Amino acid sequence: MMGKKDIISKDAIKRIAVDLATILLKLDIDPESLELLETEKQRIEDRRADLVARVQDSETHDTYLLHIEIQNSNDTKIPLRMLRYHTDIRLSWKGEPLHQYLIYIGKERLTMPDGIDELGLRYHYRILDMRQIDCEALLKQDTPDALVLAILCDFKNRPAKDVVHYILTRLKKLLKDDESGFRRYIGMLEILSENRELQETIKEVEKMLTQVDIQKLPSYQLGMEQGHEEGREEGREEGREEGKLQVALKLLGKLQDNEIAETTGLGLEAIRKLREEEGLNN
Repeated sequence: MMGKKDIISKDAIKRIAVDLATILLKLDIDPESLELLETEKQRIEDRRADLVARVQDSETHDTYLLHIEIQNSNDTKIPLRMLRYHTDIRLSWKGEPLHQYLIYIGKERLTMPDGIDELGLRYHYRILDMRQIDCEALLKQDTPDALVLAILCDFKNRPAKDVVHYILTRLKKLLKDDESGFRRYIGMLEILSENRELQETIKEVEKMLTQVDIQKLPSYQLGMEQGHEEGREEGREEGREEGKLQVALKLLGKLQDNEIAETTGLGLEAIRKLREEEGLNN
């Protein structure tokens, strides 16, 4: 269910896998041991398991394969899909033990079975129903990793936009000036939000927070300080413009030109020129 994960950095995917395993599934693994494995197979169609990794038990130091699938609706065919993933993974990494987990994040009552029991076949995997997970408990942990995973919870009667706003606000507060860390966790949030169809809500709230906090960015403040040091209005204006350009430069790969103009106060021509200079033409 995490369709765009192949265009996000492997570091973000690895962090998600570690968090799902340790925080939600409560597996006792060594986070540093987790190794992502590629599982794409070709038959009639392309298909890819959500997350497959090789991990090591923290106590026994035994290694095993971990497969985590995220499902946002009841699907009568899921046992057969999980079995197909099982055989594909086992054929690719022969002889290695495999543990499979299905994380259900749908709003409807879970009705999917945890395996197949029929003549000549007994196959099972484990299911975690996110409707049974206390979302408030994840939010109260108040760590970036727990906050990101909270996007998978059942929000109950709370508006999705309010929850997303809280998560993003807390991430910005906790990560402070660590902009690369903030972008990394936003990437993780965007991956997981696909399962809840909250991508647009996240973009809307993120844009709003960016606009509100734009003058607090170090690059903007640096430009202002440079202007004040000149001691003249001309110098102050130069500083302001430099700050705006630095902020615009950071936003080139994230927003459209009109959105950058609205956020920074720069003209469209200045933004287009900056984009040309950076070789980032639309």
